[in-house]
Amino acid sequence: MAFINSRTILTVKRCFKRFFHLIHCAALVGTILLLMNVGNAGLQGVNSTDLETEVIVSSWEQYGFLPAAFLYVTRILTLLCLPLALFNFFGLVLFNAFPDQKKSKVYSGREHLNFPFVCFRVVTRGDFPQLVHTNILRNTKICEETGLENFTFEVVTDKSISLIASKRVREIVVPGNYATKTGALFKSRALQYCLEKEVNNLNDEDWIVHLDEETLLTGGCVNGIVDFICEGKHQFGQGVITYSNDKVVNLLLTLCDSIRVADDMGKLQLQLKFMHMPIMGWKGSFVISNVRAERDISYDHGPRGSVAEDAYFGLLAASKGYSFGFIEGDMWEKSPFTIKDFLRQRKRWVQGLLLVVHSPEIPLRYRILLGFCVYATATAPLTVLNVFLQPHFPIQISRFVDIGGCFIGGVIMYMNLYGTLRSFVYNERRVGIVKLIFLSILTLAIQPVKYILEIIAILWGLVTPKNEFVIVDKNVQQNELENILSLDPC
Repeated sequence: MAFINSRTILTVKRCFKRFFHLIHCAALVGTILLLMNVGNAGLQGVNSTDLETEVIVSSWEQYGFLPAAFLYVTRILTLLCLPLALFNFFGLVLFNAFPDQKKSKVYSGREHLNFPFVCFRVVTRGDFPQLVHTNILRNTKICEETGLENFTFEVVTDKSISLIASKRVREIVVPGNYATKTGALFKSRALQYCLEKEVNNLNDEDWIVHLDEETLLTGGCVNGIVDFICEGKHQFGQGVITYSNDKVVNLLLTLCDSIRVADDMGKLQLQLKFMHMPIMGWKGSFVISNVRAERDISYDHGPRGSVAEDAYFGLLAASKGYSFGFIEGDMWEKSPFTIKDFLRQRKRWVQGLLLVVHSPEIPLRYRILLGFCVYATATAPLTVLNVFLQPHFPIQISRFVDIGGCFIGGVIMYMNLYGTLRSFVYNERRVGIVKLIFLSILTLAIQPVKYILEIIAILWGLVTPKNEFVIVDKNVQQNELENILSLDPC
């Protein structure tokens, strides 16, 4: 009877999750249709006229050549974002949007004998030693509680943070005079130093999990990593990172980052599960790689591959035939604490990705989809003007442009909302339904502010040199102390 009851409960839970996923899919499609209706993209819309010579001529005559050309260019440029919107749409629809987090397991000693060795590698400048110390202790405890035995933590730093060496912890200080063959910089230089023969102590069959200094492990992601390694199908993998767990320092910027969670569940999941390559980019943390494969690709790709080293590495590895997979379970990180850090972070992304998509070392067919995404971002200061231009200066254009633009807008709008729900539903402190509704409304309300910040960062990135790598301060304890002492954290 107990067995029957257990199976019945499991079946009910699965049915409930499927029903919940259907509601999610209906909400996504409904958001797109709503935006199409508001944007008047139907057959009766004034802007939905088919392309005909006499209609186009009337538009040119109405506004004049240069203004009309500007209106058409800004409208057509919105379609650069269509591949990204399609990847996210299908990723959010085809896969369970609210999956169970993998439960922590306790493995027997015999099972652990078959586990490859796992090295959790943290790269830091050494500016926040207490943050690194605290997170190493916390993450080590998570691994031990999960039952993982064959693991160690390596902290790669520009200056010593006085970590006590042990079986589980190793500190690697990158010499100030160290230089790679191609002149790699920043994080790439540090990661390449770890791969040098005289420094690396890992075997080719071992695995590396790359973390940022503020990254926190969970039992679910550790189990996901173990399953991914034991499956043995792929050389590289990545999973979802959320930003609302532990302590939320800046709620506004945390909600601004909600779309990144949706992007992981949509685009990232689709490209890694179906295409098995990060063809539209991936993140620099929660990266798991086989040691032999990582050494073959290396991080020594000069200054061009050093600003967005994660995207460069991923595309180069894909071009060499390596396979990528998706890892179940979430890791936790923090959003930037200040608007200044938020802008600097986004600026670096734009600059680094522009360098990647123009890198001839990576075959064009592997760069082209990411190129659409990057140029959609770079031209956002122009395309966002359509919010004001389209109602006041209508033009006659193909229905495909109208419908495509509304589809893109609908997907992006829903991703912000879904990202908030996905983040706080899995929050360790169990957010109630009232607070969840409030956070959802707040997420939509702050969208204008968010896009203003994004556009400022894009313009900043376009007009400044593309050779900087800014470290965002995410040390909660240090920021709290600075606030007490009334010091400027910037």
